Amino acid sequence: MATFTARDRSSAALRSPRSEVWAALVDASLIARITPYVTSIDVEGDKWLWRMGTIPVLGISVAPRFTELMEFEPEDRIQFRHDPSRPDEMTAVQGTYVLADRTDGGTDVSIDLEIACKLPLPGLARRAVEGVMVQVVKHMGVVFSRNLLKHLGEA
Repeated sequence: MATFTARDRSSAALRSPRSEVWAALVDASLIARITPYVTSIDVEGDKWLWRMGTIPVLGISVAPRFTELMEFEPEDRIQFRHDPSRPDEMTAVQGTYVLADRTDGGTDVSIDLEIACKLPLPGLARRAVEGVMVQVVKHMGVVFSRNLLKHLGEA
């Protein structure tokens, strides 16, 4: 068993006001609907339990399930980190969304996230596994962004 990681940093300039972008980003059911591979997100207080469909990685299939502790600074920042009381989970994500007003009335949004996944593969497979993970994360980000823009009426 080895731990593999992938990181993604991206940003976007949206026409929508910050309040609308914020409302979308804190709506767990919407996030689950517009994010590829995510099948559901259950909310229990400040914990979001993410369930994902099967993702093939070098001959094995994984269906990640992980619990995130969410910290919300309304209309400004969302921080999330893996719940340390869940060491049994094979996947952990940590990251931050930051929102800022644009002079034209829109919103700048940035995200920085890192995914760590324990897999029954040797560490020697790191380069290949992490390459696949980066591609999956990029795909998820592209589709999520496109769907968020549609939801906000910008596409």
